[in-house]
Amino acid sequence: MSRIAKNPVIVPAGVEVTLSADEITVKGPLGTLKQRQNGDVSVVKNGDQLQCKAASESMQSNAMSGTMRALLANMVLGVSKGFERKLNLVGVGYRATAKGDVLGLSLGFSHPVDHKMPEGVVVTTPTQTEIVLKGADKQRVGQVAAEIRAYRSPEPYKGKGVRYSDEVVILKETKKK
Repeated sequence: MSRIAKNPVIVPAGVEVTLSADEITVKGPLGTLKQRQNGDVSVVKNGDQLQCKAASESMQSNAMSGTMRALLANMVLGVSKGFERKLNLVGVGYRATAKGDVLGLSLGFSHPVDHKMPEGVVVTTPTQTEIVLKGADKQRVGQVAAEIRAYRSPEPYKGKGVRYSDEVVILKETKKK
């Protein structure tokens, strides 16, 4: 059995987990998340704990039991506390403004870039050079952050661009004569 799958997922108060034959639904104060049930993994609910077990002795089933446990833990954490990703804009004239569910970016192009937020992701801009993404689904928040970063990723000589707040950009030395 996977080492990760051996640890049970603790379901906090206020979070409701529903198991069906083909889907797992986790409902909490920050929303509802659904995950398709995998045939290689059996999920059992014991009181306020969820236990993932491999359905067979195959390596595939063993690996999927750990994956399913990690997905369930992220779902429970997401609907109870939520996930947050911070981005910083580095560069002269680079600005971000949040207008409802649209993020307006000024990244040195000849035109402004408007990025529409998907359902379940909330964007705020505390300052003009900071972007904060929040949501219950860890994968969706990370994907939106990666899409925003892809508009102008940090370049290696001056470090200008959109970067994660915890990202370290190693600058290259310029060419010498």
